[in-house]
Amino acid sequence: MQHIIIGAGPAGVVAAETLRKTDPDADIAIIGDEPEPPYSRMAIPYYLIDNVKEEGTYLRDPKKHFKDRNIEVVQSRVDKVDTKKREVTLADGKKRKYDKLLIATGSHPVSPPIPGLDLPQVHSCWTLEDARNIIKLARDGSSVVLIGAGFIGCIILEALVGRGVRLAVVETGNRMVPRMLDDKAGGLLEAWCKTKGIDVHTSCTVEGIEAAGKDEVKVSLSDGSELVAALVITATGVKANIDLLDGTDIKTDDGILVDRRMQTSNPDVYAAGDVAQGVDFSTGEYQVQAIQPTAVDHGRIAALNMAGHGEEHQGTLNMNVLDTVGLISVSFGLWMGVDGGDTASLYNADEFEYINLQFDGDRLVGASAVGKTQHVGILRGLIETEVDLGEWKERLMKNPTQVMEAYLACTQELGYS
Repeated sequence: MQHIIIGAGPAGVVAAETLRKTDPDADIAIIGDEPEPPYSRMAIPYYLIDNVKEEGTYLRDPKKHFKDRNIEVVQSRVDKVDTKKREVTLADGKKRKYDKLLIATGSHPVSPPIPGLDLPQVHSCWTLEDARNIIKLARDGSSVVLIGAGFIGCIILEALVGRGVRLAVVETGNRMVPRMLDDKAGGLLEAWCKTKGIDVHTSCTVEGIEAAGKDEVKVSLSDGSELVAALVITATGVKANIDLLDGTDIKTDDGILVDRRMQTSNPDVYAAGDVAQGVDFSTGEYQVQAIQPTAVDHGRIAALNMAGHGEEHQGTLNMNVLDTVGLISVSFGLWMGVDGGDTASLYNADEFEYINLQFDGDRLVGASAVGKTQHVGILRGLIETEVDLGEWKERLMKNPTQVMEAYLACTQELGYS
């Protein structure tokens, strides 16, 4: 049996390891298009602030791990997938046959149509090569403009502050992290960042970037501001890497459509990670969930099914946790609420504290919090167990901080703990 995995991130690596355990005699190859050993993008911020060296971003020891497990790692780009011939074509024209194929190609940054993005001071923060370029320019005390204050943008923000730069952030939405937090929570995050000396521009766009001397650029904003910077970083969203499937019978939407077995519309092809459009725990609909725990889970389940061991994915719970210059914010599930559902919240702007609970009937289906995050695991547990809260719903409506008491009472009654 020949298994080919396109993509050398967490989903691909975990899939290869799972295949080796369940199919000891198979040929297994991981094909990745970066000139690095398999690494984790989530480790790049730690590399930016010198908490780890480049080797610390590697998912496994590249000198021994894959060789010891007889897993081939190929550094090349896959240009074409031919599902009829069951083969892939690499950038150098070589073709490789497969019996089962896993596509774990992840995603790539999407840049807005801003004049000047091709200047040498402008970079994304997505690859190790991007990180090397940023380290050269983001020196202590240098001015940096970050375009985008979404989830990825705020992770980058944290690393940049750790490097001691003078930071300005530009976000088109009316609040920071608009796809994770509501107006109150996002507003608290913005106010917190301003207390830390970060210049935040929300409801604002970058109109253009132009050279302003030998080593700097001028960034023009829609609010009339002009910012001079040694470095501009774009963090304005990502898109699934599905172009290599053009002309195949594999169905795609925002990502590659998969069933609960991570199988695509072609029975010999599976998908996992940021490129896979899998089932959402809360809605039952199919969405791309671009977080590393989901990628790992996808890779394991896909591999088991590639090897003939049936296992189904139970769905990914929408889950985000951010540490932004010391202020923790979280959101779970349907944090924005459901039609006809009830809401309970507690807001203390002076202390940068906020908690919001969303109910569908007697069940907790979503939650978000800023500052008051000591029970984030409990919030997740209440949502995932789908427990009927009964009288505890009314108690939480009056005091949403009693989530621990509610969890213990309701789950013990049902024998969960």
